[in-house]
This record gives sequence, structure tokens and C-alpha cells, in this order.
Amino acid sequence: MDAIESGLEGLLPRSQWTRRGFVMTSLASGFALSVQPVSAEAIHTDATGLEAGEDKVPVADGSIPAYRAMPAQGGPFPTVLVVQEVFGVHEHIKDLCRRLAKAGYYAIAPELYARQGNPAGITDVQELIKTIVSKVPDSQVMSDLDSTADYAKASGTADTARLAVTGFCWGGRIVWLYAARNPSIKAAVAWYGAIDRPRTELQPKYPIDLAADLKAPVLGLYGAADQGIPVDSVEKMKEACKAAGKTCEIKIYPDTPHGFNADYRPSYRAGAAEDGWTKMLAWFKDHGVA
Repeated sequence: MDAIESGLEGLLPRSQWTRRGFVMTSLASGFALSVQPVSAEAIHTDATGLEAGEDKVPVADGSIPAYRAMPAQGGPFPTVLVVQEVFGVHEHIKDLCRRLAKAGYYAIAPELYARQGNPAGITDVQELIKTIVSKVPDSQVMSDLDSTADYAKASGTADTARLAVTGFCWGGRIVWLYAARNPSIKAAVAWYGAIDRPRTELQPKYPIDLAADLKAPVLGLYGAADQGIPVDSVEKMKEACKAAGKTCEIKIYPDTPHGFNADYRPSYRAGAAEDGWTKMLAWFKDHGVA
């Protein structure tokens, strides 16, 4: 899974993706089949004191399913867009939304593969990448995240003047791209997102190409033992941000693999995951989101 992660409005003609049908009209339940068996360490955050469940987010060409969680009382709440792992919006991503809601946030995770396929039922990771992930245009993802922020704002319970984005694995790369796109983002946190990989027609840029374009402070959380994201690429991103005069902080955890926050997988490292979560919440607070 270390080499799994693969945005930008205008990079591709919108017609390349708006004429698709929607394969997914609702979210799958449980964990994706490609991550079975689920580790005994998997964390379950209950919904006590929360309002949590599935929403439909209007997008340019229809609607996509999303998981949303927020405190049951009060609001409007500071808002976090949660970008899925390569496995889509499965139980782990839903749980992360509930954790953020327990911390006082309106957290929403849109299913960004809705047009290309349902990742939940695919048992093989390489098949998932080939049949779905490689076919998802960055331009589509960027537009859908814009639509999700608009949907949150229109709900009346999300304060999108205090807007953040975080993402994991595949979503970690997307965080960097979205931080280079949306000037309304106050803070961004990328968990082990790829920095520099071969470009494709649908994924034409990587974070290393976009350091000068960043519009929000970015915290990057990486593992030194990540076999798919070399430490030297992470260091190059740090230097590129510095050279561009951007506010970026990158934490590299020693002897730590890819997916260290994924408590349902063998890659989980509790110490790094807990430290990263604490750093993320502090980053949001320090940059005006909390």
C-alpha cells in the first residue's frame, strides 16, 4: 500500500468528466474489502453527542455521497474537509470525521471516486488502482471539494470562514493540491501524501510542482520508513516551500511506515498517530480554524 497515492480546475476540460454517470449514489458501510482482515486495534468513535451520517453533496454534474459529523448542539462550527484514503470513504474515514466532530468541528468527507467506481467491494489493491484510482482526474477532485465547501457553508451549521482540509494517503497528495487552489483554506494537514511521482494526463501535477502556489499553511506528516514516499522527496518539498516563502512544517517520524494513522491496518503506529493528531489540531488552532 506504500505506493498507492497517486488537482486543478482548468487542467482538463470539464467535459472529460461531467458526462459520466455516477457509479456510487450512497456510501458503503464498514471497511473496504481490500483492507480485510481489520486489525483488533481499529478505533471506533461513537456518535454520542454528535449529529453524524450520510449527506448528498450537489456537484457540477449531479451529486455525490459524503459522510458528515458535527456536534449535536451549537454551531456554526469550524469546518474540515476530510479527503479519503485510496480506499474511499469507508469506516476509517467516517471514524476520523467523528473524532474531529468530538473536537468541535464540522467534518465532511465526500466520496471522490463516485463517478469512477465503488472501491469498497474490490479485494485487490492493484486492481483498485487500475480500475478506479488511475481514472480519477485531479480537476474533478478539485471541483468536488469546492462543491463540498459550498455545501457545508449553505448548511448553516458550518463556519467556512474557518475552513481547513486534511487527507490521508491518496488524500494526502490532494491536500497539497487543494491548498494551492483554494484561497479560503486557513490550514491544511497532509498525512503521508505523495510529493513527486510520474505525471499522467489526469494527474498532471504533484505537490513539488506547486510549492510557490500554496495559499494556506501546510503541515505534512510523514514516516521515514515509507517505502513509497522517499524521505528525500519530502525534504525537497520542505526546501521548495522555504524557497517560495510559504508557511509549511513537515514532521518525519523515524522508523515509521506509510499509513501510520490507519489504526485498522498493520501499518498503525499509535505513538506517531497520536502525536500527528495532536499536531494537526494545534495547526488548525494556530492558523485560525479552531
